[in-house]
Amino acid sequence: MNLTIDAAMPRSKHPPATEFARRLIAARTARGLTQVQLAELTRSTQRNISYYETGAGYPPATAIAELANVLDVSADQLLGLRNGRPPAARKEQEDPQLRRLWKKFQQVARLPDKDQRAVIRLINSLAKAS
Repeated sequence: MNLTIDAAMPRSKHPPATEFARRLIAARTARGLTQVQLAELTRSTQRNISYYETGAGYPPATAIAELANVLDVSADQLLGLRNGRPPAARKEQEDPQLRRLWKKFQQVARLPDKDQRAVIRLINSLAKAS
């Protein structure tokens, strides 16, 4: 008897059973994150993320807020209550300069508080000089 083991892991044993699961998977993959990376960023476990993505259950409200924050979508979008960004945000997304600045501010938001304050002081001093 010859046993072989397939080196590639199966993609998914269970397709997403709910619209929430589909939206969560789409948001995660759009950000280029694995389940493990998303779990680390949300202070959760890969098992929980998998649980949500298979539609076996829904996350608690606090987890939905954390997922939305990390995935840069609104909780309404994850829950299917609203598609896309509000009209004002769409206008900002059309301007490449504003989009670049927004991405930089999102990076600043991930810095430690001390570094965030230093960046704000620098911006304030530059704004006063001009």
